[in-house]
Amino acid sequence: MTATVLPAPAVGRVPWPAKYAAIALIWGSSYLLMKVGLEAMSGVQVATLRVMCGGAVLLLLLGLSGGQLPRGLRTWGHLCVSGTLLCSLPWTLFAVGEERVDSSIAGLANAVTPVATVVCSWLLLRGEKVGRTRVVGVAVGFLGVLLISQPWAADRGPDPIGFAMVLAASASYGVGWIYVRRFLTRADRGGLSLPTAQIVVAMVQMPVVLVLWWWLGAGESISMPWTLHSPDPLVPLLAVLALGVIGTGLAQWLQFDVVRAAGPTVATSVTYPITVVSVLLGVLILGEELGPVVLLGGAVVLVASLLIGRGARGPR
Repeated sequence: MTATVLPAPAVGRVPWPAKYAAIALIWGSSYLLMKVGLEAMSGVQVATLRVMCGGAVLLLLLGLSGGQLPRGLRTWGHLCVSGTLLCSLPWTLFAVGEERVDSSIAGLANAVTPVATVVCSWLLLRGEKVGRTRVVGVAVGFLGVLLISQPWAADRGPDPIGFAMVLAASASYGVGWIYVRRFLTRADRGGLSLPTAQIVVAMVQMPVVLVLWWWLGAGESISMPWTLHSPDPLVPLLAVLALGVIGTGLAQWLQFDVVRAAGPTVATSVTYPITVVSVLLGVLILGEELGPVVLLGGAVVLVASLLIGRGARGPR
């Protein structure tokens, strides 16, 4: 059985720039929420609970809206790949990586996402013209992130293993969105169909990952895969629930609408304002210092996002 080919879905009444801004605020706070969740859970537990909560929300919304999941073995084969690249892999790597690095470092690592998107566009989307303006935007955004992180002034860099994990997670987003456009455009029924299907894939994968993680070593410190390591887990649990319901269920829906309206390169450029939000939250909540060079870097990042947006050609 093959997937039903439908016309390209119409964009909702809310303009995509407004959804773009909402995603930046929601995902910019996700690193802080993960860090809070790690006070009572491991990174794998955080990722698993996030997936299950987000999936429950999307399945409920899909049912209430009368939508249906995609059909066809070939389509679900591609969904297994995209669900891994966009859900299971990055959310696990970010949470596990934040066991070793600060939440602001994880937020800064998002600069890799649009770079990976541009490279994959050239490799996988035949005839796709990225455009000089968007290439310049990627370069400017990377410069802005360097100004924020100031690696030349740091006394000691982040943990290399943890930093590699969050960089790989960010790159996975870029690869995943190009894969969706290359192989799943015809299977997109619009609405919540495709994002829900990808979360369903993660909902199947993450419990297996959790049990394997516990069986391969975590069992020495906790009795069961879902056992928490804090006597007062209420706040961490609430943080991860918010991460799942809002930062996964709602934000995943919004992200698909932005991809449909403006394309994957523009959609993944949201990583730049996410960086600014994550740094600001680090200053306001975690008490980190924010000097003038960091402020300049934040301004440069916003300029980069505008350049990438102006370089968009819109959906074909």
